[in-house]
Order: sequence, then C-alpha cells, then structure tokens
Amino acid sequence: MIRVGVIGGSGFAGGEFMRLASQHPEIEVAWATGDSQVGASIADSVPSLAAVVGNNVFMSYEPHLLDDVDVAVLALPHGASQALVPELVDRVRWLIDLAADFRHHDPQIYDDWYGESHSCPDLLSTFVYGLPELYREEIRSASRVAAPGCYPTGVCLALAPLVRAGVIDPSHVIVDAASGVSGAGKAAKPATAFNQVDENFTAYGLLDHRHTPEMETHSGASVLFTPHLAPMNRGILATCYGRVIGGHTSESALAVMADAYVDEPFVVVSERIPQTKACQGSNVAHLSVRVDERTGTVIALSAIDNLVKGTAGQAIQCLNLMTGRSETTGLPRAGLAP
Repeated sequence: MIRVGVIGGSGFAGGEFMRLASQHPEIEVAWATGDSQVGASIADSVPSLAAVVGNNVFMSYEPHLLDDVDVAVLALPHGASQALVPELVDRVRWLIDLAADFRHHDPQIYDDWYGESHSCPDLLSTFVYGLPELYREEIRSASRVAAPGCYPTGVCLALAPLVRAGVIDPSHVIVDAASGVSGAGKAAKPATAFNQVDENFTAYGLLDHRHTPEMETHSGASVLFTPHLAPMNRGILATCYGRVIGGHTSESALAVMADAYVDEPFVVVSERIPQTKACQGSNVAHLSVRVDERTGTVIALSAIDNLVKGTAGQAIQCLNLMTGRSETTGLPRAGLAP
C-alpha cells in the first residue's frame, strides 16, 4: 500500500486526486491539508467524497506529517510549492507537484512568463515532466515529477507526433483551446462567478498565457496560444492549426497520430471529432487530425478532462509508473454519459 499525503487537498485538484485515489487498490490517503479549511470536515467541504473520507478533517501542514507517508502530492497555487519543496525532497520517497513551479528547467522562464524569480532554481533539473505518453521511461525512474498543465497536456499530445513525423511546420502553430471553469481553481473570482460564466464564452490571457512555453518545449513547435473560458464545469477542447508539410493528407496524418499512440491505454485516436463530454471523469485523451488540402492547413484536435488527464489522473498515472505498478491501475478509461 502506498501512503500519500495531499498538501492542498481542499482545492479542485486536491479533491480530484482524493476521489481517484479512493478507487485505487494500492493508494491510501493518510492525510490532507487545506490552509483555508484547517479543522473542517473533508466531507463537508467536498461532499462528493463523503462516502470515502469518513470523519477526517483538513489538517494544517507540519513537517512531521511527512514521517507517515511515502508520497507527497502538492496541489497548491503557483508559487506555493517553491516554499515547501526544499524541505520535502529528502523526507519523502516520491514527490509530485501539480502546479507549475517545477515544470521548467530554465529558471529564466519564471522571470519572463510568471513575473517572478524562482526561489530554488537548483532543484528545477531534478524534476521530470510528468506526461507519460512522451516521457514514460524518465518518469519510471524518477523520484520527483512535475505534472503538466491541463492545456499543455491536450496540446502536446495533439502536436508532438505530428511535429516529430514532419507532418506540420513547427515554426508557426496557432492553438485555440477552451476550458471548463474548474480550470481556474476553487477560489472565488469575479471572472468565474456564475452570472459571469453562464451563457458566456470569452478569451483571456491574450499573447502571454503562462502555459505557452510549456507547450513549446514539449510539442516542439512555436505556438501562439489563445485560451477561452467555456460555460461548463470540466473539460478542455484544443484546436491546433499549422501548415502541412511533406504532402500529407488527412488519411496519412491520422495514420501518423494513430501509430504514435497505438499502444497507449489513455489515448484514443479516431476520425471522430473529439468532444469534452466523452472524456468527462476519465483519464483518456481523445485525438483527431485533418488536413485541409485547399489551404494547406493541418487541424489537430484534442479533448481531455482537465481535472483527470489534465491534473489528478495524470498524477496517479505517473505515481503508478514511479512505484513500479501497472500504469492503468485505479484509473478510469470510460467517460461519464450522459
């Protein structure tokens, strides 16, 4: 049994990790912290977990809690992990950060895209980027993993095989992606209030969204990224456009993508147009691609559940690899419908 401590369990990502962990036959959540909910019943804060958390409450983080766990999962806002990781790295066997704090090995990216210097740049290179479909062997031997962002997960899965196979010109790719509101986190914000989100669809983060360098590093393409907020709880749909090269057609591009993921348990490639509803509650990415021969354009599409494959499910997928377990253990592959 793997004993896990969840630091930041009161947010959407931490709550989703606990939900999925409760269905895993070899994971036990030993405790969960929640600074804004210390002492509060987990079941009262996250009623969907009531049947699996009993009378447990959110705790205040104290270093001695680490003595009781094998794994620490950090589900904190950006910047908060940096303050904790230096004391965690030598006290737990495995460490998974769900935030962006350790996704980049180049500390300059944090200055340029996050507007602040990284507080422990010497630790950046010790983390492996946690996208199993691209970095499985590195994750398998890692003790520290930085889980990808939800947008980059969908985008990189759609683009990486096409870039590597020479289907799409990597010098200029446009990505339009829409996310459900849970991607903005649990904290109340004017932009995510019900009256603002309901019956609305809006772009944000124009030209400078923080996930851009992550997409570029792991897709191999230069990306112009525009995110959108959609009036739904979960899901991301990414549509990626670029110039076709190598004389590819829709059929040959789809074959390239299908070949790249033929043995992947959490990727579905088909002619079906991906939709977020098909992914809801599952750890699966749905992908497709078309080539418009009239304009010479490749259109690559992906759909994921931002809280599962885009965050907590991906963390468990990595944890399975890191601990030598079957990669699919405890993870849902079928979405919820209707």
